[in-house]
Amino acid sequence: MSELRIGLGVDAHALVEGVPLVLAGIRIDHPRGLAGHSDGDVVTHALIDALLGAADLGDIGSFFPSTDEQYRNASSLDLLWKAYREVRDAGWELVNANCVLVGEEPRIGTIREAMGERLAEALGVDHGRVTVHATTTDSLGFTGRREGLGAQAVALLTRR
Repeated sequence: MSELRIGLGVDAHALVEGVPLVLAGIRIDHPRGLAGHSDGDVVTHALIDALLGAADLGDIGSFFPSTDEQYRNASSLDLLWKAYREVRDAGWELVNANCVLVGEEPRIGTIREAMGERLAEALGVDHGRVTVHATTTDSLGFTGRREGLGAQAVALLTRR
């Protein structure tokens, strides 16, 4: 049997005025965006943590600290590519990943496939290995009050 590992990533950011909204590498037409040191892309950040966690390499903050100015306004897709390169260098390969956006808005039903494809392209893996969907919290908590968005991701790795 091949060696398999699962990683779980979670991220959340506040919605703020004057910032573009980027989710899974796609800029979305929305009146508010996510506050963050990089582009605030909670979906991609959760996926990075899931990949790094599965490979036992730490977390997004240990690779791309928010105190490092070189990552200010960075594309999270670039960070994803760099993180996955570390995962591959450690001898692991992605089997599949699933990402969940948590929030009342925006609705992503018409673009969720494109979101998964964008993440897969950034990783250099076949489309279909990365999927994205969304859920609401039925108006509960900070996401329910539309104060921010959260995301969770799970990644399954196999030893190369």
